[in-house]
Amino acid sequence: MISRTLRDHLLQLFASYPVVTITGPRQAGKTTLCREALPNLEYVNLERPDLREMATEDPRGFLRRYSEGVIFDEIQRAPDLVSYLQVMIDEKRRNSLFVLTGSQQFRLSQTISQSLAGRTALLRLLPFSISEVRSARPDLSIEDMIYGGFYPRIHDQNLEPTQALGDYFETYVERDVRQISEIRNLTGFQRFVRLCAGRVGQLLNLHSLGNDAGVSHTTAREWLSVLEASFLVFRLEPYHANLSKRLIKSPKLYFYDVGLAAFLLGIENPGQIFSHPLRGALFENLVVAEALKHRFHQGKRNNLCFYRDARGHEVDLLYQLAHRIVAIEIKSGETLSKSHLQGLTKLRRVLGDAILRDVLVYAGDGGFEQQGVHISDPAGLEPILTELDQQAANREP
Repeated sequence: MISRTLRDHLLQLFASYPVVTITGPRQAGKTTLCREALPNLEYVNLERPDLREMATEDPRGFLRRYSEGVIFDEIQRAPDLVSYLQVMIDEKRRNSLFVLTGSQQFRLSQTISQSLAGRTALLRLLPFSISEVRSARPDLSIEDMIYGGFYPRIHDQNLEPTQALGDYFETYVERDVRQISEIRNLTGFQRFVRLCAGRVGQLLNLHSLGNDAGVSHTTAREWLSVLEASFLVFRLEPYHANLSKRLIKSPKLYFYDVGLAAFLLGIENPGQIFSHPLRGALFENLVVAEALKHRFHQGKRNNLCFYRDARGHEVDLLYQLAHRIVAIEIKSGETLSKSHLQGLTKLRRVLGDAILRDVLVYAGDGGFEQQGVHISDPAGLEPILTELDQQAANREP
């Protein structure tokens, strides 16, 4: 079993709160993590119709069976149960009682905010990070990671990615989409998701996306919300500051798992990635998702954005630490070029001392410095961010 970085944070917060809530995509490993980290807690899967019926029809009697603590999996399937949990928590007045998991973040967040505000710690678990998956499969190349993605079952059981990701997507459409939203045009929705994969790393334009999918921009916005609610895609927001330059206001679109994006683009083996026209976009998705995993798996919030002004000057990723910024440029080539550093140089002229460190992530060998820029491969990004997180923490009063 591959050890998860989030495990220690889960145990720490479980000792400090009566409830810990873990959200994340289906098959990201939430259940495995909870049961491995807290083996003495009972486990209840609310996907089971019989258990869900008991929880819905007699919540007080149902909870009395688990008054000393339990893991409730897919809690959004019985949202009214959370209100009764609040009463029990307030009566017991102690920590380490319940762990709740869910894979539909908007519905779960609404339920939690209404009933458990101040009583629960919130964690997010995404599929494996590069360091996690390479602890078991150190030979994985960049192309292997883009093709296979990071869902745990693919690596734990050595599944063929095209088959496994195809099954995952079909199951998602048939189950989660029907639960989250009343989408009747499933064929059109599947086409929409594939079009999203073709726009990875691009500025989000709902009018263009809707036109290509054959739906209105209003429907495109609703369908995108469904994808976000079920942890398939996320938006990277643009950097905003009091600058004289005009900054782009549109976000960029990325997939939480780059392997799913590759599958939706029709990639069927790692060799196809070398010459694929979207190799650069997929590599960028890999790196941006890696930075997001670093934040979430440390129990922290999203602090990522990107920089782009109206003249097209851009830096792919900004990692914000209080009033300082780590500027990260992403290039999919294996050969360094002076042109790769131009975006970082221009941004430093604009933001000056706000830039804490410049980083270039590319597909070659990293681990050195050139012209004041830290050069890294994707696997080396996490150690750099960890070091900077610690430096920022040590500066705090």
